[in-house]
Amino acid sequence: MDSPTKIIFNPCENKENQYITILVNGLEKHGFEVSKLDDFLSSKKHYQSIKLLHLNWFENLDDSSSSSMWKSYFRKLVVLAAIKFGKKKLVWTMHNRLSHEKKSGKLSRALTQKIVAQADAIIIHSEVSRGILRSKYPNLKSKIIHIPHPDFVDVYGAMLPESSEERTPQLKLLFLGAIKPYKNIELLIEVARRFPQSVHLTIAGNPNSEAYRSELQKLAENTPNISLELKFIPDEELPSYIHQSDLLILPYSLDSSLNSGTVILGFSYGRTVICPRIGTIDDLDGGENVFDYSYEYESEHLEALEKQIQKAITLHQNNPNSLIEKGHRMQGLVLKKNNKQDVTDSLIELYESLL
Repeated sequence: MDSPTKIIFNPCENKENQYITILVNGLEKHGFEVSKLDDFLSSKKHYQSIKLLHLNWFENLDDSSSSSMWKSYFRKLVVLAAIKFGKKKLVWTMHNRLSHEKKSGKLSRALTQKIVAQADAIIIHSEVSRGILRSKYPNLKSKIIHIPHPDFVDVYGAMLPESSEERTPQLKLLFLGAIKPYKNIELLIEVARRFPQSVHLTIAGNPNSEAYRSELQKLAENTPNISLELKFIPDEELPSYIHQSDLLILPYSLDSSLNSGTVILGFSYGRTVICPRIGTIDDLDGGENVFDYSYEYESEHLEALEKQIQKAITLHQNNPNSLIEKGHRMQGLVLKKNNKQDVTDSLIELYESLL
């Protein structure tokens, strides 16, 4: 009997993101033995046994302090050198246009350049990424493979049954996910203030710092149509949060955002989204079932967002079920285009072609 192929998938676990679990479980079911990156250089025997490394978000650095950032950078350079020295196969997934961490941007870009130069394959989750990669790295030799982001249908529990009686005239908007500055939460609070009667906004997720939590609480003070639930939302509660909303609203920055697991999550649980036309939205091409928008300058973002909210309000007031119907159509689309089994099969096929 053949021994299992030993690989590293980094990170191989993430309690806040089932994306990792879906892929790692699929790889293990197929017979791959998945190890952590931390163990890569733990012993000569283990190092020699690893055939392939798949890195996600590897270009992100710890920017909590200058010393941490440089330490993180050099540690990652050592890992890349060890991969090259051992002639290991390297796969990298491009998740973002650029690092969301502003302080470490320059170093992160330098690291990304090294990863791109060394990778045997680069996975993209949206077609627009191909052009971005080729424009930034004209001498790119790596193999670019488009594998969609897996769907989340039933991953966080079953979808709750719909009831038309639950729909109210007030449009219920939900922001869900880790609360970080680049996600434009301040913009969301500002736009919600413009619709005091017709919109109720819930912001649910864990802020990346206590200072940021306080800042958002202060911004949303004396605004009755905004509910702040600034805490970690357990997996099992996600279907309920989504079910209680009419729409997810995700005003990401077009400067750095490219793909969104939260967009896929919303669609997977039968809700459509208000969101800039990032790569995820572009690939799915949901047409009138999605409230997507674009803007050239950040100063135009608020007006573009407000316009989509007004459009959703009008539709919702004319027919309270219209938005839910759009969400269900988007669920059908992700089941077809982002089928988690097809995604895992494509990843396995890629690994096997490299090995």
